[in-house]
Amino acid sequence: MILQAPLEQFQILSIFNFQFFSLDFSITNFLIINLLSLFTVVNFIFFNSFSANYLQKSSFYFVPNSWQKLIESISSIVAQLITDIITKNNEKYFPFISLVFNFILFSNLIGLIPYTFTTTSHLFVTFMLSFSIFIGINIITIETYGFKSFSLFLPSNTSFFLALVLVPIEFVSYVAKPVSLGVRLFINLMAGHTLLKVIAGFSWSMLALENYISFGSILPMATLVVLFGLELGVALIQTYVFIILICIYIQDGS
Repeated sequence: MILQAPLEQFQILSIFNFQFFSLDFSITNFLIINLLSLFTVVNFIFFNSFSANYLQKSSFYFVPNSWQKLIESISSIVAQLITDIITKNNEKYFPFISLVFNFILFSNLIGLIPYTFTTTSHLFVTFMLSFSIFIGINIITIETYGFKSFSLFLPSNTSFFLALVLVPIEFVSYVAKPVSLGVRLFINLMAGHTLLKVIAGFSWSMLALENYISFGSILPMATLVVLFGLELGVALIQTYVFIILICIYIQDGS
């Protein structure tokens, strides 16, 4: 039996090939998992947010089920993050930040299911999220403050010669924010899944032995269980960190 290399799990594979005028519109595993993540988020919230009871009658005192409580808990976490970090007009950012939070969370969790695909382990997805949000924040900042927004690159009471040094440094550090935001999510998910694949391959090789040495697979299998729990924690923490940094960037520009 030939085991796949650890990095082959991140390979984008074409499932249905379709080309039109030299343009490739093929359906890949990457596209399917992205659509599945979005579909899961929308339907999970929609089908568990009804205000009617089992008799299809509106009930203000209807006790929410466990799934509704989970949705409310996630919404409360996101709302608390927004109110703690963003001080002005924070209510208008809740729908967007909540959608990003749930999309990243479900993408990370779906990637932990065997034989699926982790979309957030690709720079294309993480950079698309970080740069699009970063560009949107800059548009809001420029619309609010106009040319005064460029004061972010020039501290007050700075001499002309010192400004020649500080402005390029501040500009590079400012542009590096979306890069670090995207790379942080990408590298943590990719490193964790690669390590899981290495340990799983080693455990399978140990199980394939036909003598008493195969009992040595107990240790790597136990390690695999622990690493899976850590990877689950990474999926949750990285989603939390991503949203915190978005809120900080919005607060800096507001």
